[in-house]
Amino acid sequence: MTRLRVTDRTTGEPLDELEPAAEGTARPASRGERPIVIRAAPGPGARGRIPFEVVVGGWRFELEVEDAERAELRQRATAGRAAVLHDGPTEVRAIIPGRVVSVAVAAGDAVAIGQRLLAVEAMKMENELRAPRDGTIERVAVSIGQTVELGDPLVVIR
Repeated sequence: MTRLRVTDRTTGEPLDELEPAAEGTARPASRGERPIVIRAAPGPGARGRIPFEVVVGGWRFELEVEDAERAELRQRATAGRAAVLHDGPTEVRAIIPGRVVSVAVAAGDAVAIGQRLLAVEAMKMENELRAPRDGTIERVAVSIGQTVELGDPLVVIR
């Protein structure tokens, strides 16, 4: 029987590897609560992973399940890329024309992957831009109220 890897969809962090349970069986949750498992899509999603939503005690978790051997192979294939991607400065550019409505960082601030950098308003919608990687803010090229065009540099992370 093949092992499955369970991954947090938000962070990409592997949570567990387990043997598939027989149809209709589930591990009991702590405190006797039974989890509610909802399959988010009818078939395998991106990269062969199957998305699930699990609700336990009112808390909702988004998970992905995939074959553990496939996950291991992908991890080995992309391991060298992580170091290469984080070398040198990274420019965060405008993904849509609009007006800068908030700036959450300043030059010299340390940022973590996924941390909010700034927000751009376009067509009455606020679009958050988040850090693509860990690093230090080298330069903030915009200020609140400034109009930006598609592709304009906004922040440089080193």
